[in-house]
Amino acid sequence: MAWLRAATWGLFPRRGYCSRGSQGQLSPSFVEALKIVVGDPHVSTAAAVREHHGQDESVHRCQPPDAVVWPQSAEQVSRLAALCYSQRVPMVPFGTGTGLEGGVCAVQGGVCVNLTHMDRITELNPEDFSVVVEPGVTRKALNAHLRDTGLWFPVDPGADASLCGMAATGASGTNAVRYGTMRDNVLNLEVVLPDGRLLHTAGQGRHFRKSAAGYNLTGLFVGSEGTLGLITSATLRLHPAPEATVAATCAFPSVQAAVDSTVQILQAAVPVARIEFLDDVAMDACNRYSKLNYPVAPTLFLEFHGSQQALEEQRQRAEAITQDNGGSQFSWAHEAEARKQLWTARHNIWYALLAASPGCKGYSTDVCVPISRLPEILVQAKEELKVSGLTGAILGHVGDGNFHCILMIHPDDAEELHRVKVFAEGLGRRALALHGTCTGEHGIGMGKRQLLQEEVGAVALETMRQLKVTLDPLGLMNPGKVL
Repeated sequence: MAWLRAATWGLFPRRGYCSRGSQGQLSPSFVEALKIVVGDPHVSTAAAVREHHGQDESVHRCQPPDAVVWPQSAEQVSRLAALCYSQRVPMVPFGTGTGLEGGVCAVQGGVCVNLTHMDRITELNPEDFSVVVEPGVTRKALNAHLRDTGLWFPVDPGADASLCGMAATGASGTNAVRYGTMRDNVLNLEVVLPDGRLLHTAGQGRHFRKSAAGYNLTGLFVGSEGTLGLITSATLRLHPAPEATVAATCAFPSVQAAVDSTVQILQAAVPVARIEFLDDVAMDACNRYSKLNYPVAPTLFLEFHGSQQALEEQRQRAEAITQDNGGSQFSWAHEAEARKQLWTARHNIWYALLAASPGCKGYSTDVCVPISRLPEILVQAKEELKVSGLTGAILGHVGDGNFHCILMIHPDDAEELHRVKVFAEGLGRRALALHGTCTGEHGIGMGKRQLLQEEVGAVALETMRQLKVTLDPLGLMNPGKVL
């Protein structure tokens, strides 16, 4: 820590860098120390900036940090962490702010570390199907960079999220049924630990496809939601771009028919690349917001990847199954522009529902169950949503057994907020009763900590707490989340 003493000598009284008053503000001398590390232009204590960094897309109320910093390198992140650790100042990582579980809320104030200025793709190994990205690189930016290589990164949560943020939350999305989630596609991570030490979870520079060497530290940090360290680069698995792609929509007479078709398509081993469900409410909002004219009925959006011959076989088998369940003829999207329109409409459903309910905020459930139990829980959820009197829609990545009830909430209506909480917790517990999980891809964040305890049990939860204490003994990394 000699660099820290040298860089800040004489700036602080003996009591330390951070003199936190009744407002929880950082002392001017501590803010000056932050500026020494990253430069004056890359530190802000402005109220508007702090408020922006204290909220995501969730309904959790904004709790701003005391300062925001924009490091330019892993070395600066390490120095920032060491500085905060020495003075017991909480740290909250920030990417694009598109999370849905309050993961960036600074519940104890502290320093928000905005990593978006670290936006380089530092290494591409096309022969090894791997790439190394800094935390400011988003999935769209990466795929644009890969456009002429014949490779792509398929994990697609909808929002143009940062890839390291996606790793931190264990994100997935529409392609997971074929290509897996972030847990399946992260090979190595560079992580700054709370005290400033730099960790390479699989060894520095390594990008092998498999390993039996020691504990799986990469898996530990994927999905850790910023509570164990700050991810400063990720080595990701790439996939060959498909030779041919075709998408389709198919409307059904009932939720049951649509979900039964999903299960049967998977059981028939049709290698579908995407299979997404939208209920009638979601389809109506989708049509209005994206200016489309789909039937307002429970609908599957599907996509198939492969050779032209393989696509024809997949299409025939999938269409036969859906028609056996009363589905409409497939409406095909062959050209790239038509497919883009279809999936853009699907990805914009969150904003479509918000546009249909002015003044509301959105809340999304995120349960995931074994595929065989999906028809049961999804049909029940639809009926209970009708009975509850809440405004919302159901959609999801049904090929994984993962679906969302997106509920529209008036944020100042305490009674409505309570009803949403009761509905969401009841749905979460129903998923647990069916041997599922309370969160398939959004994470625990602030709102699902009790459900996590019920899901994993006392011994597993205590083991998680012990790991947290070992890596973050002062409890400074993104406090108030997960545990």
